[in-house]
Amino acid sequence: MVRLSVIESVWVEDGAEVWPVYEAVLGDHSDYQSWREAVWDRHAARAGFRLARAYDGELLVGFAYGYTGENGQWWTDNARKVLQPDIGATWLGGHFELVSLGVRDAHRRGGIGRQLMQVLVQDLPHERLLLMTTSDSAHAARRLYASEGWHVLGPGTGDETVIMGKRTADVTRA
Repeated sequence: MVRLSVIESVWVEDGAEVWPVYEAVLGDHSDYQSWREAVWDRHAARAGFRLARAYDGELLVGFAYGYTGENGQWWTDNARKVLQPDIGATWLGGHFELVSLGVRDAHRRGGIGRQLMQVLVQDLPHERLLLMTTSDSAHAARRLYASEGWHVLGPGTGDETVIMGKRTADVTRA
C-alpha cells in the first residue's frame, strides 16, 4: 500500500528527496545542484506551491508538484504566445500549474500517478488547472490526463507538446 502526503511549504531536504525520482523519470538536468538552482528553488518559492509525494514504506516512489501560474512567469508568458488569444485570455493567469509528475519505473501502472495528481489538485482554490505534456495521444501520461478530464487547449511551448486544461468544477472534491 502506498502512502501519500501533501505539503505546501518545503525545505531544502524536500528537494533533495524528490531529486532522485525527478532525475530517474525526467532526466533533463545534469545534477541536483543545477536542477535545484534552475527549477526547484524558484518553483518552491511561488505562491500556491504544493508538493504531493508517494511512499512505498520509507522509499519515495513518486511525486507531483505545482503552483499558481501568473503573468510574468516564464511558462505562463510563453504559453500565451502559442495558445490562441481567446484561450490564453480565458485560461492563463491565476491558474494552478501542474509542473511535474513522476513515478519510478518499478512502481508504474499501479495507479500511483493518478493518486498523486488527484491529491495534488484536491480542494484547490483555483478555477483553472493547466499542464503541458506530450502531443502523443497514445503516451501513458497523456492517456492518464485525458482519463481525468483534462482537455487539449492548444500547442505547447516545446516541440511535440500540448497544453491541457481542466476546470476545478471537474475535480472530485473529498
